[in-house]
Amino acid sequence: MESIIETKDLTISFGGHIAVNQVSVSIPRNLFTSVIGPNGAGKTTFFNLLSGQLNPTVGKVFFKGENITKKSTVERTRLGIGRSFQITNVFPNITVLENVRLAIQSREKVRFQMIRHFTYYKKFTEEALNILNTVLLSKRANALAANLSHGEKRKLEIAMLLALDPELLLLDEPTAGMSLEEVPAILEVIENIKKEGNRTIILIEHKMDMVLGLSDQIIVLYNGELLAQGNPEEIMDNETVQTAYIGGESK
Repeated sequence: MESIIETKDLTISFGGHIAVNQVSVSIPRNLFTSVIGPNGAGKTTFFNLLSGQLNPTVGKVFFKGENITKKSTVERTRLGIGRSFQITNVFPNITVLENVRLAIQSREKVRFQMIRHFTYYKKFTEEALNILNTVLLSKRANALAANLSHGEKRKLEIAMLLALDPELLLLDEPTAGMSLEEVPAILEVIENIKKEGNRTIILIEHKMDMVLGLSDQIIVLYNGELLAQGNPEEIMDNETVQTAYIGGESK
């Protein structure tokens, strides 16, 4: 199966600490991959290396066969890599719809001009409304982003990522900080994106039970190293994973 992103011996150290150690993985196109592991396993650092927030000490990152190891975050975004963070990042003083529409206009390199007829922007508004429907926010389209709940802001952040039309979507613990009541809605959003079938999704999560039903494959990191990669059944049956994971969670 064709890979969309691949790492070879990916390594980064901070002083004497090796946060990610010689991780080589291949992520197939249009599959849902979860990266799991206990806290401190190197998951977010690994994501930072994929998205360009960090440069590796050793190793390489390839996107659609191209070596992107030295490309910036902005360059990777233009190539089709979108990444969310554990902390929400939206424009609070404009509406939900405007947040998404501006993201679409940014993708299309179109600036708002007062003298341009409003119908020019109609296609952007229609696309934004379709995206809001995907993330279950269509009823909040005219609300100020500042007035959204934490869970709704996470949905909006995902909507803004979708507005950039990435081929690869990196979701870093999208349920972080949420109440138990909000989590099912975010999982439904992720499922909706998966059902569309036109994006590769990589999700960071440390709760194994949350990702089993969604994932086509699972990558397990432990102490910065690749412990296992396989489908959910293989991971669940892997005694090394279970021992390391349970041990890591109890630390």
